[in-house]
Amino acid sequence: MIAKRKKSRVLITSRSFGRFCKDAEELVAGVADVHRVPRGATMEPDKLMNAVKGAKGLIVGADKISREVIEDAEELRIIARHGIGFDNIDVKFATQRGIVVTYTPHVNADSVADFTLGLMLSLARKIPWSHTSTQAGRWESVKFIGNELSGKTLGILGLGEIGSRVASRASTFGIKVVYYQRHRDERREKELNARYVPLRELLGMSDFLSIHVPLTDTTRGMIGEQELKLMKPVSFLINTARGQIVDENALYAALRDRRIAGAALDVYVKEPPVIDFSLFKLDNVIVTPHIAAYTHEAIERMDMTVAQDLVLFLQNKRPQHVANPEVLEQLDLT
Repeated sequence: MIAKRKKSRVLITSRSFGRFCKDAEELVAGVADVHRVPRGATMEPDKLMNAVKGAKGLIVGADKISREVIEDAEELRIIARHGIGFDNIDVKFATQRGIVVTYTPHVNADSVADFTLGLMLSLARKIPWSHTSTQAGRWESVKFIGNELSGKTLGILGLGEIGSRVASRASTFGIKVVYYQRHRDERREKELNARYVPLRELLGMSDFLSIHVPLTDTTRGMIGEQELKLMKPVSFLINTARGQIVDENALYAALRDRRIAGAALDVYVKEPPVIDFSLFKLDNVIVTPHIAAYTHEAIERMDMTVAQDLVLFLQNKRPQHVANPEVLEQLDLT
């Protein structure tokens, strides 16, 4: 009698993987022995290190996968990031250990672009504040006179998949689009009728500044006190990328002193922020709980992308969305 091959152990720490798309978790369970930590807050390092022992695969959300975590997980061969960014994973050390890191690029681009336009409209037309006022029984029409989007200038930091879709949507409102990123993209400029300008010039001319760059050593703190001083008093800042890209203390001061008109934030340096977070106290800020990517469509695409790549790897095949493709050359995958 042929012994049945033991399934590889896969640990799920992502709080949302499989929650709304059962097919994804079932796909992984078909080839692996799946274990899930209780859904809740991000895991402390010592608990995470203990949980990942013996796992060949790890599906991770926001938990920090540091060198220490990877070093202690001797059987770990694949880290599947349930998200489009992987700045919470020490990819360099994972690569040194021959561990594949997968992620889910572009799956939520439409969702984040939609949300960004929603925030632009909300800021320009003061929709959240007028809602709260009306719901409280007040009728303050004149107090909430807003501005049209047509004819305004949108400055986009990062004309990648999300930034491009924001630009495309914005153009239908008659908005002029300018952008800045480290490497100019003339093809997308032509497709989107967007104009490349240096960062300082972009900050000075934008009525809306929307951030869509990844978090790197270069972009961390990219928008600080000096950059905010270049913005117009009537301008709005929108951040749906990463909280660490904007200096929150400098932004608070600029908003408090009305040196810019307002901001909409979906991301923060610390998530969730403390209850008495300074930016929560201002009346010219829209705050949301990191939900720009949260649509049923995007969640399903993300879950299935994670599951399919993990299953491919466990079947000794090449996954499709790899953050460190150089590792694949070290492995005997078909």
